[in-house]
Amino acid sequence: MASYVASQLIKAMLAQKITISGSRVLVMGATFKEDCPDLRNTKVIDLVRELGEFGACVDVHDPWADPEDARREYGLDLVAAPEVGTYDGIILTVAHHQFRDMGVAELRALGRPAHVLYDIKAMLPLGDADMRL
Repeated sequence: MASYVASQLIKAMLAQKITISGSRVLVMGATFKEDCPDLRNTKVIDLVRELGEFGACVDVHDPWADPEDARREYGLDLVAAPEVGTYDGIILTVAHHQFRDMGVAELRALGRPAHVLYDIKAMLPLGDADMRL
């Protein structure tokens, strides 16, 4: 699944003429399920690795995950607060209430003027994201 999601995001970014090598991608969510701090069995790490193989620079943000656990278990350095206007791709991977509460305008504000918002958890209303599973 991670390779499918990564390749679909990359294709959508290329369609918008976004250069992949050195692009910035934000993965929102690292835990196994929403509103839970459990990192065990997370598949997000596979997605991060796949995107990295394409040459993207990947940030992971998860308000529920313990940063020390993420670093120790997966070598992930979580981003405490994603920077507005920074990302070429944004992937909603875990349906934490904090992400739902942000709404599409605040989520899109994290992206550069040309970016792709991929909602793999169907958190946003249909049509608000550029892509969804």
